[in-house]
Amino acid sequence: MTSLDIDIGIASPERQAIADGLSRLLADSYTLYLKTHNYHWNVTGPMFQTLHTMFMTQYTELGLAVDDIAERIRALGHPAPGSYAAFARLSSIAEEDAVPPSREMIINLVKGHETVTRTARGIFPIAEAASDEPTCDLLTQRMQVSEKTAWMLRSLLAPA
Repeated sequence: MTSLDIDIGIASPERQAIADGLSRLLADSYTLYLKTHNYHWNVTGPMFQTLHTMFMTQYTELGLAVDDIAERIRALGHPAPGSYAAFARLSSIAEEDAVPPSREMIINLVKGHETVTRTARGIFPIAEAASDEPTCDLLTQRMQVSEKTAWMLRSLLAPA
């Protein structure tokens, strides 16, 4: 069996640079997924039901997103990182062992979604320069969801 060279109109060095950026986005997104799922399981307090349900919606969306990101890396001809060690090395989001109070959970998730947004935005010029519209579309979707999620979470912190 022989493998075919990838000929999608994006040169190998650009595909590598995009895949490297997407690997960082995957690591950030997966770390945020894990943190959100942890918070879903462990949230307590007067807003328990609201936050428990909201966190489930958010980690479910992130779970689908990591699959899309990994599949795009594969379509570009590169292996997607898939271990905790790789994610820890690549992620800008710190893993968390503690169970903070619910207000701190919200703050941490806002910061996490803003980090995902910045990571995606940092890859965009590379993908755009390579005319990689599928990656640009993916990045736009990720930024849109993360910015909206950060806004919604931030709204929970505003005075009544």
